[in-house]
Amino acid sequence: MIIDILGFLVFGLVVGAMARLLKPGKDTLGIGATLGLGMAGSLIGGLVASLLGTGSLFELNILGAVVAIAAAIGLLFFAERRAVTR
Repeated sequence: MIIDILGFLVFGLVVGAMARLLKPGKDTLGIGATLGLGMAGSLIGGLVASLLGTGSLFELNILGAVVAIAAAIGLLFFAERRAVTR
């Protein structure tokens, strides 16, 4: 159980960092926001992979990882747009 939670946190941090690296432009997110972004992307990626039948929600697979990074990039764009309009 603890190993699963630690794995989810580490993978969320990696997904968040990958999203920040792949998205052009300057990012002002701290490590906590990057972790949150990656965890949200990981949940979305796991859900999509699970719906497509490639594994369970928290199972690490290629499709889930790719969708997680894409979702995190989308969330990053959304967060930036929302911050600019305020």
